[in-house]
Amino acid sequence: MSDRPVRVRLLNDFDVVVAGLRSMLAPFAHRIAVVETEAGGVGGRPADLALYDTFGRPQADPRGLAELRADPGVGEIAVYSWNTDPELVAQALAQGCRGYLDKSLPAAELVARLERIAAGETVVPSGDVTRTADASPGDWPGRRAGLSEREAEAVSLIAQGYTNPEIAARLYVTGNSLKSYIRSAYRKMGVERRAQAVRWAIAHGLLPPDDA
Repeated sequence: MSDRPVRVRLLNDFDVVVAGLRSMLAPFAHRIAVVETEAGGVGGRPADLALYDTFGRPQADPRGLAELRADPGVGEIAVYSWNTDPELVAQALAQGCRGYLDKSLPAAELVARLERIAAGETVVPSGDVTRTADASPGDWPGRRAGLSEREAEAVSLIAQGYTNPEIAARLYVTGNSLKSYIRSAYRKMGVERRAQAVRWAIAHGLLPPDDA
């Protein structure tokens, strides 16, 4: 592997998510160079690796990953998600991803795994990470209001007009799990109805730029 830092493109539709990732990787600038932080899309500066954060997106999104595979400026692709269901991991690898990374990873371990992926190694969750409900060291819209990443993602999708079955499918969770996330989020937000949740989400930046 080259002595230069691994060039990484950070991909997500929410500026706060990308900023959180950039901040987390900043102490490792001698090993990881963030060369692009544009939300979504393809093109831009060449990168050894694209880190695809799934917040607000379908897990292992076929269309988004296909666009990345077609981008000549991207080397390897890694999915970054709190949902590490083995079937999702298998789907991502089948779509050409080289890695699938758990958001519970401490920053130093994330960097080490990014380096391995950029070097051509396939890296998937190994079960050696201690999980908590809010283990992600990054950032997401709604975090400062007390929402966990799963709760915030559910509320964001509600605000984008998705139904509960559609949200459950996008997050790859059961309907009962989704209802639990929504109930907990509503308590923290101080709302009771979907329309109130949508207004809260708009006021707190839980809509991606194209929908805001």
